[in-house]
Amino acid sequence: MKSTVTMGLGDQLMYASYFAPRGRNRMYILGQQISERYLSPLDRLIGVIGDAGAGKSSLVKGMFPGLELTNDDDGVNIRPLPLLKNIDRGFFSSHTYHVDIRFELAFTQIHVLAEVVQQALDHGKRVIVEHFDLLYPILKTNADVLIGVGGEVIVVRPTIFGPIPQEIRDVVVKTLQYRKMAHTAEDLTNRILVKEYGAILEFRHRDVHHGFVLEYPLELSVALPEVESKVKRMIDEGINISYCDEEHIKIDEMTWSCSGPRTHVRNTEEIENFRLIPEYKYDPKTRTYLIIGLVGPVSDALDGFML
Repeated sequence: MKSTVTMGLGDQLMYASYFAPRGRNRMYILGQQISERYLSPLDRLIGVIGDAGAGKSSLVKGMFPGLELTNDDDGVNIRPLPLLKNIDRGFFSSHTYHVDIRFELAFTQIHVLAEVVQQALDHGKRVIVEHFDLLYPILKTNADVLIGVGGEVIVVRPTIFGPIPQEIRDVVVKTLQYRKMAHTAEDLTNRILVKEYGAILEFRHRDVHHGFVLEYPLELSVALPEVESKVKRMIDEGINISYCDEEHIKIDEMTWSCSGPRTHVRNTEEIENFRLIPEYKYDPKTRTYLIIGLVGPVSDALDGFML
């Protein structure tokens, strides 16, 4: 996990970034850590920004355990929207509310959503708003904390000088595409190591910029350039990748276990510039061997391993 934190007067958070981890469980844990480190009981408006499949709902569940999400990854849709229902009753029965703006726009006009969010804030309630970038131009009030989810998770406490939500969105939408490429390339690599080279122990996962790390307790006898060639062949074949359920994806017609089934490209041809570092890296702290894969632009820091 990468973390970069800049602190201002009074130790108030200005900016922090983390690798967006693979899988719901690790996203839950990161959400819990963000809540403990950066949220204040006085924060009323939390803006969450990112595209579908980024893991926003999982992060929110980790930050606010027990919060009833109005439209989560399991397809559970709460109707009518609790905020609107409470407005009709004339009072707010909960302390914290969740609203997914993109989803709610199918049922409610944006100015109505802005009004009910503002009324809840005026009554001292906390509102977590997914796709906050869509609401901000109408609400005209920035969040106390902005959280962007893409290839990384960004946590910002905006000031009058910004950033505005669209600036966060511009960053996370761009980086999410590389995260999807990396996750798909990781599963293809895992599949080949298991199916063709008999890796029988479970691989663990680590994070790296524009790539992935497979952690294994043994050094496999297979040459990694050979594995790279086979993965590239699968990429060039244009194999469809699709969501199966919360524990599996489909690689063409084959079901494959996956801890992050929503964070994948739709077809392997979308993976850009895949490469494996050609040698195993031994980690003496965990006594494991690491297989490092990269996608996208060449990075001097990581691609230096390949020299």
